[in-house]
Amino acid sequence: MHILIVDDEALARQRLRTLLADCQAQAPQPHLHISEAAHAAQALALLQSPTGRSVDLLLLDIHMPGQDGLALAQQLRGMATPPALVFVSADTGHALDAFELDALDYLSKPVRLQRLQQALAKVQRQPHQNTLQPAPTEREALLIQERGRSERVPLDEVLYLKAEQKYLTLRTTGRTYVLDGALSDYEARYPAHFLRIHRNALVARDAVRALERHCDPVEGEGWAVRLRGLGELLTVSRRQLPGVRAALNAPARAPGG
Repeated sequence: MHILIVDDEALARQRLRTLLADCQAQAPQPHLHISEAAHAAQALALLQSPTGRSVDLLLLDIHMPGQDGLALAQQLRGMATPPALVFVSADTGHALDAFELDALDYLSKPVRLQRLQQALAKVQRQPHQNTLQPAPTEREALLIQERGRSERVPLDEVLYLKAEQKYLTLRTTGRTYVLDGALSDYEARYPAHFLRIHRNALVARDAVRALERHCDPVEGEGWAVRLRGLGELLTVSRRQLPGVRAALNAPARAPGG
């Protein structure tokens, strides 16, 4: 895998090199060939060269002198076979912009080894960017790190995500998982899949079966949703109630739509 690190800070580029070496040492990986660019113009020149045509992944900073990372990413969308894109930034405020540019992931500085491993796994699951051969379609999935092991949970099996203190609870019909992260990240990344029903909960749009009157022990009389395959009810906040009603009244999506 040919990876291009684009960051104006030499120390940030070196840290990513070190983390990539750790990824290679800890788990079987394709051979990692690393290139660097200190700004967008240098990255673009490399990508347009014969060597740059083999780049599989950009690890791209956002705030750089001259053209920023978001503008570079927009420009790269015009390429016939653009490389996969993962943003690496100390500013988490651009996550939604990043995913609108088809980024596979958004890593916050300082980057943690586990998050970089997750990003590399996403890249490897994608059809190869620099080949004309069609790749088989694969179900989109979330990579869950739990008790020292990694597990892929298909997105279409996720019924809800709920914030519990410092962690998130992910629920499928058969299992419950605990993971790190923020609800807002998943809401921004998968707007077609998840529906916000409360400040602490997202549910799968296609899993909502009913909106019912409900008395919550904490919030009192109100509303809750019933999901496919689950006996428990999930509280709907007054603020999110109009959106939930609109989602229930919306036409059902076609499979794969």
